[in-house]
Amino acid sequence: MNPGQLDRLYWIDALSRIAQPVLYHLANRQLKKQMPVESAGTDREQFTHLEALGRLLCGMAPWLEHGSRAAEEGRLRERYALLARQAIDAATDPESPDFFNFSEGLQPLVDAAFLSHALLRAPTELWDKLDSRVKNNVIAALKSTRTRKPGFSNWLLFAAMTEAALYKAGADFDPMRVDYAIRQHEQWYKGDGIYGDGPDYHADYYNSFVIQPMLVDVVEVFGDLEPAWGELRDSIIARASRFAAQLERMISPEGTFPPLGRSLAYRFGAFQLLSQMALQHRLDKQLVPAQVRCALTAVIRKVIEAPDTFDADGWLRIGFYGHQPEIGEHYISTGSLYLCAAVFLPLGLGADDPFWQGEAPWTQVKAWSGKPFPIDKALYH
Repeated sequence: MNPGQLDRLYWIDALSRIAQPVLYHLANRQLKKQMPVESAGTDREQFTHLEALGRLLCGMAPWLEHGSRAAEEGRLRERYALLARQAIDAATDPESPDFFNFSEGLQPLVDAAFLSHALLRAPTELWDKLDSRVKNNVIAALKSTRTRKPGFSNWLLFAAMTEAALYKAGADFDPMRVDYAIRQHEQWYKGDGIYGDGPDYHADYYNSFVIQPMLVDVVEVFGDLEPAWGELRDSIIARASRFAAQLERMISPEGTFPPLGRSLAYRFGAFQLLSQMALQHRLDKQLVPAQVRCALTAVIRKVIEAPDTFDADGWLRIGFYGHQPEIGEHYISTGSLYLCAAVFLPLGLGADDPFWQGEAPWTQVKAWSGKPFPIDKALYH
């Protein structure tokens, strides 16, 4: 078995380990009863379950949609796709004991958007295969978030992403929410592939957690509807490719990365944009797909194998490396942690894709072993 195949098996096993408790218990309408809620905040129990589902499926969706239909991977993928659809039903059915809060407080706007992103990434498995009753419940749940006003920050994209899912579902959508998010982020672009989180630059991973993955996919959905949006598509994608290249350079030879900024409890979710550019075949031309896979595999191994990452029942615990509850901001709870699943987006690439072929050293491996490596170059648009 070649190294890429071994890595793919490891990724699937890691994703399965993360996903199993959430999807199994929610599909059986027992998530609120079974999931522990670790949090530094005081009101997180009303939000944490939607966080867990939306963020987990946001990362799983490409694999559920495009993963193998054959052999053991195919059977596992099919099982999780069914559990995911049952989980969506349980979360949006007003008669379910696990019916989620989509309309009280501000947080539901965030995680309805992550769920919406999952629906866009797996339109067949997570939308088309739902029956009409569930589809109607999902649409109603997403629309109920419109009573929430997004903050003047990356939150504008949460509203836009939800509208993108509604549009793709054939429901009415609000073009103003889309227009405001796209145009405002153009105003917040700081240069060299980085956007501000609002008017100011923040030294954190939010360009990868939220801003660029959602901005790329929102403009892909809506770019042909409005010329002003479509004209920005190429520059938005070029900036995303550039920032993904910067992320690759942050991965040390040991698979570590800088504990920079807030929301570090999302762990390797910090590499969502790098994973998305690999999935969409939009990596910078200096990056070999196999080197990105090897770098991400090193990160996944480093993080997930840290002691106490999971509790005795398999639920994620707050931490960056292992269990470190002190790094959890007031908005962090158990459900929040499942944004780590976003690193697994390339599982949506077939096993024969170059991403899964061979081995290649990533940038820091080459640099710190004295071997030639490409010089870095800024993006000037």
